[in-house]
Amino acid sequence: MISAQFRLSGFYTRVSERIAALPLSPQGLLGAVILVAGGLSALLTNDVVCLAMTGVLGEGCLRRDLSPLPYALALACAANIGSAATLIGNPQNMLVGQVLHLSFGGYFLVALVPTLLSLGALHLILVRIFRGRWQKAAPPLEPLESTPYHPWQAQKGMLVLALTVALFLGAPFPRELVALAAAGALLTSRTLASRATLGLVDWQLLVLFLGLFVVNDAFARAGGLEAIEEGLMASGLSLRSLPSLAAVVTALSNVVSNVPATMLLLPLMRDIPLAGSTLALVSTFAGNLLLVGSIANIIVAGEAARLGVRLDWKVHARVGVPVTLVSLVIALGWLLGLSLGDLPPGIRL
Repeated sequence: MISAQFRLSGFYTRVSERIAALPLSPQGLLGAVILVAGGLSALLTNDVVCLAMTGVLGEGCLRRDLSPLPYALALACAANIGSAATLIGNPQNMLVGQVLHLSFGGYFLVALVPTLLSLGALHLILVRIFRGRWQKAAPPLEPLESTPYHPWQAQKGMLVLALTVALFLGAPFPRELVALAAAGALLTSRTLASRATLGLVDWQLLVLFLGLFVVNDAFARAGGLEAIEEGLMASGLSLRSLPSLAAVVTALSNVVSNVPATMLLLPLMRDIPLAGSTLALVSTFAGNLLLVGSIANIIVAGEAARLGVRLDWKVHARVGVPVTLVSLVIALGWLLGLSLGDLPPGIRL
């Protein structure tokens, strides 16, 4: 609902236009895209950030005689990486936080360092891959319709978002009730129709999640979870080992997608130290490995095609594979370091 508020207010369009107009070098502009996309995706839905920003940002690059391709890849990968920073950045993190009762602030402190380091690694990898190839490859096919900017509606969204995060961090209220209250506050508007706001909610995706809960529950009742544990043990893998857990999560996330993989493994994570943080970070970072590993990647590829920019699985893999490997090494190294130290008292991670 907050993301819908920002879309209808023209906030994402204004941000994309401002980024594209910054008087920076191609490498500097790339860094700005990564920081903004990663930051927005930490607090808002990464898929919506990609959907709202790709076209406008791409047109801005073409007006500057720059190829939109590296910036589209930066947007997709940074949105995936940045969404790992909080428990509200993507659906799988929300599930992990709710089921395992993770502390919002505690998880943020754990995830912040690997997220920032991974965003920096993304910038270095893209600069190296596209060195000397920043110029545009194709003209835009047709101008995109831009959403008019409504300052008050954007400010209202910012205020509600800030209050929501503040309550997540310091209030004892259930997070789901805080989120529903925030949505209700946004619907009380005399200028933005509730129908328009609700129309931007991905109801089909929510129904899909409901169906996945049903399937996973049936799978668990049929003894599927015990079979998974036994199979992993027979293969020499233990979910209590962070490297083994990371390997299993990465593989499953790219076979069945990260949300189903998270749902499937969550019941096995309850008594494993740092399992929640590992599951959230690794399943999110693994989404950059393949083009189909994340909905955000597919959205960016589709929007880039409208600008005549080809972003297929081979092009994506040139960036996605090294970015994923580096980010997973960073995350695993950080988590292993934490596992050897003293965890903050009273915080479930």
